[in-house]
Amino acid sequence: MLDKITALENELNSFDSAIRSQALEELNRLLEAGQLETAPDTLAHNLHCHTFFSYNGYGFSPSYIVWIAKKAGHFAVGCVDFDVLDAVDEFLAAAELLGIRAVCGLETRVFINELADKEINSPGEPGVSYHMGVGFTSSRATEPVAAILAEMSATAQSRTEKIVELVNGFMTEIALDFAVDARVLTPAGNVTERHVCEAYRLKAETIFPETESRVAFWADKLSMENEAIVTIIDDAAAMEALIRSKTMKSGGVGYVKANPDSFPTIESMNALSAACGALPTIAWLNGESAGESDPEALVALHIAKGAAAINIIPDRNWNFADADVKTQKTDELNRVIAAAKKCHLPIIIGTEMNAPGLKLVDDFTCEALAPYVDDFVDGAAIMFAHTLLSTLQMGYLSEWATANFNNDADKYQFYAQLGRAATTDKWNLITKISADKTPTEILELLK
Repeated sequence: MLDKITALENELNSFDSAIRSQALEELNRLLEAGQLETAPDTLAHNLHCHTFFSYNGYGFSPSYIVWIAKKAGHFAVGCVDFDVLDAVDEFLAAAELLGIRAVCGLETRVFINELADKEINSPGEPGVSYHMGVGFTSSRATEPVAAILAEMSATAQSRTEKIVELVNGFMTEIALDFAVDARVLTPAGNVTERHVCEAYRLKAETIFPETESRVAFWADKLSMENEAIVTIIDDAAAMEALIRSKTMKSGGVGYVKANPDSFPTIESMNALSAACGALPTIAWLNGESAGESDPEALVALHIAKGAAAINIIPDRNWNFADADVKTQKTDELNRVIAAAKKCHLPIIIGTEMNAPGLKLVDDFTCEALAPYVDDFVDGAAIMFAHTLLSTLQMGYLSEWATANFNNDADKYQFYAQLGRAATTDKWNLITKISADKTPTEILELLK
């Protein structure tokens, strides 16, 4: 049986959607038949998992991410992809089948005119900010904002193709054919920098099959000593990170300086999210840049532009061996959480999983995060409740919400309570609620 389960789990990461669907159906059948057990329910969750539709460090599909969260007894699970909504339909369908709270997001880089002269959360790129929408319920954007999503995806691909063109000119020995070498590494053709780094590493292994010659090649191209390359030549993740750092970031031959015209404005991204029923969401890095140095001012600016939630990647903001660095990072984490709570912003957390080695889920027992577990669970519950109700035009930013809540604190509490109470046996009941119900009546129904 163990071999069968392993084989089915492997099929969940197939690029063939039919194979993934069949494998998930069979795993669910085994669950329902009592032939496969899940861990006891916990409050652990990860609402920021990139899938293989943008880049996942382990090659995980939407279905697989939902499956491992279900097996681990997680409270909720969420996907986020760069520039595409390709994962949304599959992710939500898998979550409904398995009975686990799920949330879907979109991430991109935007330009913020008010911070045009300040670095924000995209190192070395003043005015450019990673930004999100969370709570999408379909892989298809609604009109008229579908054009924004299409342009966003096309522009991102154009940037990646330009990077490859520049790096190819420098590393002619392993020059990539974008379609043949890079696009095949992702199921729907959404190629990121990380895919390109993987493609260059694989191409080098083909052109220089002998370790010694491959070490010499990389040492020459990356301006490093052979001895330094030898230590990581067999570590795929380390090699790809090095290739990216040396060739595609500031100072590298493939670095493309940020141009405001090559990114959507924050206003257009927020319009896209809102039109699709998702919540415009702040993406916070670490508080160390000029743009993030005053978390209250940053939060206020984003709220003025429509933001209704904030996303944090906690593990990179406390998990350091150096005690001084850990203290500094944790202090910044505390400051931004305080700013978010002051404005009653739902806090969404996760590990990204867009590079090998990143955790499946955050450690809620650690000293830095333990005080905020309830806040994080509230964030997950709110986003799930919003996702359920948004199809009824009763989401977090809906006219129904505006009419029924006098302040953000009351709204926060309602959606948090609903999301926590919304166990799988009550989902059908919730999705049949009518908009003439008051928040109190809705919560009474779930008792």
